[in-house]
Amino acid sequence: MEMVECSLAATLAPRPLPGRARKAPPRPAVLAAGRARLQVRSARREQPPPPAPVRDASSGTERSGRALGQAAAGLAAAAVVSLTGFAGDVSPLPAPPARAESLTVAFPVAKAREVNRVQRTLVEAWGLIRETFVDPTFNHQDWDQKLQQTMVEMFPLKSADAAYGKISGMLSTLGDPFTRIISPAEYQSFRIGSDGNVQGVGVFINREPSSGRLLVMDCIQGGPADRAGIHEGDELVEIDGKSVSGLDGEAAAQRLRGRVGTTVKVKLLDGTDNDRGGRIRQKEVQLSREIINLSPLSTTIISHRSDNGHECKTGYVRLASFSQTAAAEMENAVKRMEDEGVESYILDLRNNPGGLVKAGLDVAQIWLDGDETLVNTIDREGNVLPINMIQGHSLTHDPLVVLVNEGSASASEILAGALHDNGRAILVGHRTFGKGKIQSVTELDDGSALFISVAKYLSPALHEIDQVGIQPDIQCSPDILSLPRAPSLRENGEASSLEMDSCIMVAEQALEIEQTKGSAS
Repeated sequence: MEMVECSLAATLAPRPLPGRARKAPPRPAVLAAGRARLQVRSARREQPPPPAPVRDASSGTERSGRALGQAAAGLAAAAVVSLTGFAGDVSPLPAPPARAESLTVAFPVAKAREVNRVQRTLVEAWGLIRETFVDPTFNHQDWDQKLQQTMVEMFPLKSADAAYGKISGMLSTLGDPFTRIISPAEYQSFRIGSDGNVQGVGVFINREPSSGRLLVMDCIQGGPADRAGIHEGDELVEIDGKSVSGLDGEAAAQRLRGRVGTTVKVKLLDGTDNDRGGRIRQKEVQLSREIINLSPLSTTIISHRSDNGHECKTGYVRLASFSQTAAAEMENAVKRMEDEGVESYILDLRNNPGGLVKAGLDVAQIWLDGDETLVNTIDREGNVLPINMIQGHSLTHDPLVVLVNEGSASASEILAGALHDNGRAILVGHRTFGKGKIQSVTELDDGSALFISVAKYLSPALHEIDQVGIQPDIQCSPDILSLPRAPSLRENGEASSLEMDSCIMVAEQALEIEQTKGSAS
């Protein structure tokens, strides 16, 4: 029989002392997760050891390993895991010494080598969740027992894919769709996509909140999807023969990405054409993956004359995602439009699913002055930490309207909340998605990545974002698909398609009112 000892070592960062306020960092801080290390030592034994009890060293309590013992009886092997706790910390300031806690768990070791490796990944993921997940009750379940249960379920499996499915199933019990594990290949795709370039098919996908359908929002002009006749409004139903049911936009996008020169087959429901019988026509196309150069920004200047005959210029800026280049591109765009005599701005965050939170905070500082609070974080212990600017200087003080809708999520909501709560912008549109959790991303030993919700965001005025969203000052339309779409990247510099967008017209009216107030004062 085989006896395996696993040692998962890490550090538990100190939590803030009760009643002690911590000063905000000089630069916007985002949560960074450390990396746990998993070492395994194996030895042969003639007889399996008896089931070990579960002991929580931090509390001194002991619980029976009955469920595990029953399942482990007669199995090929068992293992003992020694865990030291781990957590990240948002504050760069000096803190008290770190604490450590340990937990010992016995579990059966799978015979299949590839499954055994995933079991080790399970232990690593479980430990990170145990010490950092935003809900310390783990959705009101015994998280230690969950590890034992999942290990037992993994024992008879013969493939790594099936074993990863068990990890995903365990994470789903937390009740947080944003806490998830992705494969090594998917993680590499995720890292590539965050720098503004991606190997894929050139299509923007988002989940419709009311129905859960994955809809095409836009295609890159001349890209593989555009050449294949995929259009805005088409519904994605399969990727390489597998249903996309239950996937969000990012998960679907990761499946579409891949190495240049490879192909992917997609099945869609045509969003623009019906069969004679009234049924929605299906189409199936095979797309070649290419290097797609993305610019998250598109701009144009809207000119109109006021009642007194004065020509007014409004700068329209559409931000499609928060990549590493988003803030720098917006800064250049605003400077350019200021030089061209723009007197007001519309920042369009509709259908922007988020991206890098730091990019959202950097964009906020383009529009704000002073030491304003950009966002607040609240950890699993209820400690609130504001993230402030330090002597910020906005590029312009011209009136600003921000457009949002149900497709605006995560960093979009943080940016909209920062500009609204600090009195810098009027929000127009519809309530945002409501994704207000801070996530750490940790690359595990096998190259997979674990996304964990470790805290929540609150707006500068301490309004809840997660599952609530941000309510605009002025409603325009709750249906994000019935209106003509905002200008895509192919329409950069052209304002013609804006004329039929009712939300743009509402935004222009709000800007006229603000400009009138400014001239009167």
